[in-house]
Amino acid sequence: MMDVNVVIAGAAGEGIQTVGSIFSVAAAKCGLAVFSWQEYESRIRGGLNSYSIRISTSLKNAPRRDADVLLPLRKEARKKYRSWLNPNGLLIADEQDNTDGATEIFVPFNKIAREKWQSPIYANTIAVGALWSVIGGDFEALQVAVEDEFQGKAETVIKNNVEAARDGYLFAEKSCQGICPWKLEKRPDRFYLIAGSPAIALGSVKAGCRFMAAYPMTPATGIITFLTQHRKECKVFTEQAEDEIAAINMAIGAQFAGVRAMTATSGGGFSLMVEALSLAGMVEVPVVVVLAQRPGPATGLPTRTAQGDLLFAIHSGHGEFPKVVLAPSDPYDAFHKMVRAFNLADKYQIPIIVMTDQFLADSQFSIPDFDVELAKVETFIASPSDFSTYKRYSITASGISPRLYPGQSKYLVTADSDEHDEDGHITEDLDGVAVPMMEKRLRKLQSLRREIRPPERFFMEDDVEEVFVGWGSTRQAIFEAVEILREEGKRIGALHFTELWPLPELSSKEEFFPPKASITIIEQNATGQFASLLRRELVIRDAKSMLFYSGLPVTAQDIRRRFYGRD
Repeated sequence: MMDVNVVIAGAAGEGIQTVGSIFSVAAAKCGLAVFSWQEYESRIRGGLNSYSIRISTSLKNAPRRDADVLLPLRKEARKKYRSWLNPNGLLIADEQDNTDGATEIFVPFNKIAREKWQSPIYANTIAVGALWSVIGGDFEALQVAVEDEFQGKAETVIKNNVEAARDGYLFAEKSCQGICPWKLEKRPDRFYLIAGSPAIALGSVKAGCRFMAAYPMTPATGIITFLTQHRKECKVFTEQAEDEIAAINMAIGAQFAGVRAMTATSGGGFSLMVEALSLAGMVEVPVVVVLAQRPGPATGLPTRTAQGDLLFAIHSGHGEFPKVVLAPSDPYDAFHKMVRAFNLADKYQIPIIVMTDQFLADSQFSIPDFDVELAKVETFIASPSDFSTYKRYSITASGISPRLYPGQSKYLVTADSDEHDEDGHITEDLDGVAVPMMEKRLRKLQSLRREIRPPERFFMEDDVEEVFVGWGSTRQAIFEAVEILREEGKRIGALHFTELWPLPELSSKEEFFPPKASITIIEQNATGQFASLLRRELVIRDAKSMLFYSGLPVTAQDIRRRFYGRD
């Protein structure tokens, strides 16, 4: 089975993304599963960044930090990322340097570009050609990917880039004899290559979202950018608001008027939205908020990843009101989770927070395709014909009042952020109205607990002695770690949560966890937030935490090393 991890490294603005994109597309066109992720500094130009591409014959949507092939585009990148190269790995060098002991293929892509075109502009395409040759790819597939990348440019630009790729390919091919062990065979499989942010955008479109307001904030910006770039196909009106407070209030206003609407932001922006989140809770207007996590507090590490906002999301807002917190695991899940988020928001007339993170937002995953038949859109706007009289906040056994929108009928539809009676009029009747109204809103939680889906089970067999527990985007890394450890004889299973609040209803701890198995909760924050939640809600007091908070995505090997106590 082929499983090759390629790392391209260089300075910001040096073309790493272009090189990585061409390479990823070429591999995907050959029917291989491709997973790519980037780590980059928070600056426009300068600093050293990397683009990792994992190519495999079966789905491996999990990051690796060890490189089988390392392509540094400059000397400084070689020095910084040399430690990532596996002992048997191969380095593609623009300048020969054997002082670090790496096995290298020498391809002077800058020199070739300058001599042939009197410009270094084609050096990266030469490097892509060399990289493709090293892993044993067929040149025709690369040529198609190069032509796609430069589509719309002048014919000379396309022709020169194809020629540059061929030059690099042929140069490396001569040097590869007896050194490069890989052979990339074309396969009949076809995967859809997509990152988390476009998947969230497409899921919201499928769900019937027709309005999005947001203020740009990394790593959430990709969602509104995608919807704006594809506004004709997606038919979503997008608005760049003056700040996050305005953005969420616009979304609440659109929902009040009967239009499915959303907003998206990251930590600091979500802080600003919290007051309006309570407004949505009080006026019982559905709204979907995407919270793209990054390490904080404050600006923190805006281009790195983390799972540090979980308890903040669950407890966001003043006062007490029901909300739901979801955390999709990958783009496929994100697409379907957005449909579920809009359905739940609509049904219960509450805010829904969908938690993603920089890793999920920006990484490219291979998925078979979205199963749109499974993404059922459900709407819960009431029909005016069902009423002889109408009370917007009528007290019901479920806590859910029938919802009309203004202008839909002759009935008056009210909204009041003060406590109100069933008609929506402000009240100071504490025992007669305020208490029953609070209890009405909170009764929704009872139904929500029954509707929340249980965690996904992975190798939860009778012999399990230890259970890894995770949530959100760490799914693939945890599951891969379980597979590796089971091959090494460890009796380990995993549970993975994507619906985090309220936690699903269960009768006992044993409903999820084998009675004698130890529990390790793996998450990307420094304080064990999900572990804290499980201990409190499910009374799992003996669970251990395995925490990662460097800003880099957790890998299966990270978990394995920590399991054996090696770091």
